[in-house]
Amino acid sequence: MKKLVLISFAILFSYSFSYSQNFINGVIVYENQSGETLPLTGVTVYWLNTSLGTLSDTDGNYKIPLSSSSNKLVFKYLGFKDQVIEITDKILYNITMLNDENILDEVTVNKKRKTIQKSYFKTQNIINVSSDELLKAACCNISESFETNPSIDVNYSNAVTGVKQVKMLGLESPYLLITEENIPMIRGASQVYGLSFIPGTWVESMQITKGSGSVVNGFESISGQINVELKKPYSDTPFFVNVYSNNMGRNEVNIHGNKIINEKLSTGLYLHANKNTSINDKNNDGFLDNPTSNAFNIFNRWQYINTQKGTVSFLGIRYMNDDKVIGENTEDVVFIRNPWKGEINTNRFDSNFKFGYVNPSIPYQSLGFQMAYSNHDQDSFFGIRNYNINQNSFYSSLIYNSILGSTLNKIKFGLNYSYDDFDEIVDKKNVFYNRIDKSIGGFFEYSYDSMDAVSLVAGIRYDIHNNLGNFFTPRIHMRYQPYEKSVLRLSLGTGRKSSNIFSENQNVFATGREIKISNKSGKFYGLDPEKAINYGLSFRQGFFINNREGDITFDYYVTDFDNQIVVDWETQGELSFYNLNGKSFSKSLQIDLEYQIIDNVLLKSTFKNYDVKKQYNSGFKQNPLTPKNRFFTNIEASTNEKENGSKWKFDFTYNWIGTQRLPSHTELVDFNGNSPSYSLMNSQITRVLSNKLDVYIGGENIGGYTQSNPIIGGDDPFGADFDTSLIYAPIHGALIYVGLRFNN
Repeated sequence: MKKLVLISFAILFSYSFSYSQNFINGVIVYENQSGETLPLTGVTVYWLNTSLGTLSDTDGNYKIPLSSSSNKLVFKYLGFKDQVIEITDKILYNITMLNDENILDEVTVNKKRKTIQKSYFKTQNIINVSSDELLKAACCNISESFETNPSIDVNYSNAVTGVKQVKMLGLESPYLLITEENIPMIRGASQVYGLSFIPGTWVESMQITKGSGSVVNGFESISGQINVELKKPYSDTPFFVNVYSNNMGRNEVNIHGNKIINEKLSTGLYLHANKNTSINDKNNDGFLDNPTSNAFNIFNRWQYINTQKGTVSFLGIRYMNDDKVIGENTEDVVFIRNPWKGEINTNRFDSNFKFGYVNPSIPYQSLGFQMAYSNHDQDSFFGIRNYNINQNSFYSSLIYNSILGSTLNKIKFGLNYSYDDFDEIVDKKNVFYNRIDKSIGGFFEYSYDSMDAVSLVAGIRYDIHNNLGNFFTPRIHMRYQPYEKSVLRLSLGTGRKSSNIFSENQNVFATGREIKISNKSGKFYGLDPEKAINYGLSFRQGFFINNREGDITFDYYVTDFDNQIVVDWETQGELSFYNLNGKSFSKSLQIDLEYQIIDNVLLKSTFKNYDVKKQYNSGFKQNPLTPKNRFFTNIEASTNEKENGSKWKFDFTYNWIGTQRLPSHTELVDFNGNSPSYSLMNSQITRVLSNKLDVYIGGENIGGYTQSNPIIGGDDPFGADFDTSLIYAPIHGALIYVGLRFNN
């Protein structure tokens, strides 16, 4: 009989004579077959006969204020008997909980923390992705880390830069709010390449929120939010190295070094470098399949913790240089004209400071402040077309958290300030575009945070923006849980977006298309800003089949644009930007199935259907290069871990991508307006040799499927019909990689 070991430490403070200001916190763990104690996530902790409760976090930690109406603390977790503890003053409790005899051992004994976690208790539709999940993908940056995550779609933006972009709910990444520890990060000048600038090994976890996010982080979240949490010097391993190499000539190394200086101060130095000097033209179209590149990334982070005073602070400084060379293969071909070449050189500097205070005697009362500065400088040319952009950004936020009467009623309010200075040089004529965006916004958010049937998060913010005007952004999220393993979520919210049409659509520069802007009186290249409303529902149902756990989730979200900047690729030889005159919407249906097939084997399958349409000048049409249907399945398996930590890990992902509508082009008539459907397979095998060392080998696009005509008009790259942007499938064959990870 396996045992759940519940360790709770009663920490009673004397800061106040009020009994209600004291609290209990602790760590909840369970004992596996080997006798190891592991943290247990999502344990329900509440005072008997009250609605005052909490949940244990991913590390098994919980914190709950003492109740004035009850002295009995209840711990509930599926598969174990409920445990009731009578609390007496200043007593340390070591509690052993036995498995429920009515549930077979397989339900709990072999339970391990999932790398992708969903909660039945959170009000918002949030998916937590751990660092272990990121290790399943091919190496090395955030844009490559979503191959095993069904909520995010990944595609190449064009046939020459090798850059992957993400979509969510059928919409491009500019409609996502991408933050780094809740600081807006991938936006403006960094929109296209920014995700590739964050090494995957630096990431501690990610939170993916579907639908309109919280009002706390700003007004730009329309289809969802991706928040990236970085490694913390205090908790990260003292030394880590990752080495990676693939058959396309790409070589990468990541090195982390962390040092705890004293009990309060720690620091970390994080290095990343990659280099690719190989000339690859496997499809023999005369153009490099992937750019040659050099990149260097350095990040120094400081962390200060004072548990007695309830303060924590971070200071971070980062510099990055990335240089890509693209274009025709000049080594194997003799040219009678000037070759089409390009270069994208990016320098970026970031600095940030974060400070948090939690009242030691009132744990639900806290204050947070953060500020960040960044300079993003990109100099690039594509053939005879230039694109340079320099963006200076400053962001600050002040947030106060408290409760109203009890922990059931929580409030947040605060202020945001943002400043962006854009300088752009565009196209052959070197047209200058300069703009400053400034905004200050105040927000209030109320949460009814109950673990009973109903919970609620409702917020509103008001922003004063020099180019967007003054406006309200309301958002609401509701959760209804009729049964223990059933949950229904509803969300509704509005969003606004200050557009950067050139930085968000840099693939146009690697074409011969003429850029046209239908100027109005707007402040964004003569265009008006974008407005949208997002609403949706999500239903999740857990189940047991053959005494093994699983769940099925239905997500349906709609984004309606009140005003949108239309990016029109429908006319051959042109790219037009204009404000929407008619309807534009994105409807997304996603069905997820997750099931523990046998011990240590987890199956995840997803079906997605997109209906994304808008009014173009040429008619009401499906959004181009957006699959109508997608199917995804992932199998994750491992052997039992030995005493020294050694084991095997296996991961296999299958993607089926349905047909996509293609913009009109004379060289695409054979497709009858649609791309063919195709399948992709990725796999990785990891041999964990010990707790310190593992090696891995894997492959992307194992079947070797490639688009037959990724570059149109390549024989005349300076002509009007030249186009590298109509990409619906991979442009290179199978990619094989090997790597090694060491930590100490």
